[in-house]
Amino acid sequence: MSLYAIGDLHLHFQAEVKSKGQLTDKVWKGHERVFAANCAGLIREEDTLVLAGDHSWGRNLGECEQDMAYIMRLPGRKVLLRGNHDMFWDAKKTEVLNRHFAGKLFFLQNNYCPYTDGAGKAWALVGTKGFTFEGPFYLDRRRRVVGWDEEKEQHARKIVDRELERLRLSFEAARRDGFTRFIMFLHYPPTSILERDSDFTRMAEAYGAAQVIYAHCHGEARFHDSIEGRFHRVDYSLVSGDYLRWMPKKIL
Repeated sequence: MSLYAIGDLHLHFQAEVKSKGQLTDKVWKGHERVFAANCAGLIREEDTLVLAGDHSWGRNLGECEQDMAYIMRLPGRKVLLRGNHDMFWDAKKTEVLNRHFAGKLFFLQNNYCPYTDGAGKAWALVGTKGFTFEGPFYLDRRRRVVGWDEEKEQHARKIVDRELERLRLSFEAARRDGFTRFIMFLHYPPTSILERDSDFTRMAEAYGAAQVIYAHCHGEARFHDSIEGRFHRVDYSLVSGDYLRWMPKKIL
């Protein structure tokens, strides 16, 4: 019973893509077909696949119907995290989504998802969208950061605090039910380009998370914006789809 993760499918079988940006790179051509084929050859029905946000461009469930159907056809148990483009998902109505898709999809927000690995060890999958300050930054001639928009940074701080509370709810719900092993999922990276650590990394350490999995960083210029590898006894992995070339990453 393996655990896999990938993020940023950006499906749009029905909805129009407003701003493609880096989604025009060659790696995005036919990515839905490539990803489905990779999953079919890798993931078994007893495995778990965590999709780390930005599932669909649809603004509501009606515009996501075909995207959700595509996800449900993928093998294994599917756990979905909320991304910044997931307009169909009101964080306050996560339980409504879980009732609507009961037995088909699990939406991870203010709750946790139990997972048992191949050795019979019980884990709690916890997570939230997260947030990081992404600028604007002011650069010098050598493209070094010499300043930033402080007003927007303060606004980002409020969102970070909200997301930290949501993540804490996930951890505490799992703790109350006796879980001691955690894998932590974020959509946004755990640190901004200005940070070496953050409240998200400190929370992972405080609860003893074994791994932190995140997405959101698109294009080669952004692949290394945050922590990768081992840091303070926690393993960090970027799983954005274009970074992984649409091959889900094995977590456990």
